[in-house]
Amino acid sequence: MTSSSPGRQPGEPTEPTYADRVFRSPGALAGGVLVLLLAAWVGGDALIRGEGRTPWVALAGLFFAVPLVVAYTLRPAVFANDDRLRIRNPFRTITLPWAAVDGVRAGYSSEVLAGGKKYQLWAVPVSLRQRKRVARQQAKQAHDDPYGRTSVTADVTDAQARRAPADQTVEDLREQAERCAARPTAQGDPEVRWAYEIIAPCVVGAVALTVLLAAG
Repeated sequence: MTSSSPGRQPGEPTEPTYADRVFRSPGALAGGVLVLLLAAWVGGDALIRGEGRTPWVALAGLFFAVPLVVAYTLRPAVFANDDRLRIRNPFRTITLPWAAVDGVRAGYSSEVLAGGKKYQLWAVPVSLRQRKRVARQQAKQAHDDPYGRTSVTADVTDAQARRAPADQTVEDLREQAERCAARPTAQGDPEVRWAYEIIAPCVVGAVALTVLLAAG
């Protein structure tokens, strides 16, 4: 799919733009939905059937808890196209043109290095269990075929199978950073924006809950 920039002058060359690749954690999404359903059930029951200050306490608790659940489960995502990497973490959104990215790595967590700073990729959690499972598979394959004989058609599949999902995602992002860093549209400085749509209701709920509980 190609598109032209709104500010492009006639005669300027156009470059293809592609839809973002989106990376998210399926486990976090499923867990977040379950917790929100539980909160809606418990909180809704307290709002409808509660007496005295109970409905107000429940409402303040929902204002405090729901944004936190959304922040840590549903919100985290990583968006990548040929121009930039956009990292949506619980309370911040970081936009990194590929030219500003110094490296992408996965240790105990997935991280991007840019402008002398380190940004975690909450949407790409590292699983030591998955790494151990991959290591066991490698050991089993080496035992079954100590000479490493594989068919040509299986090389790509085997290479991907030898990595845990988070490590494969980090490798894909690293390759994209190296490939796209020289693009004219991939230049610029990192930008960081706080997620006030998450922070504001959480703070309001915390203050209201504190006042209600302190009032006894």
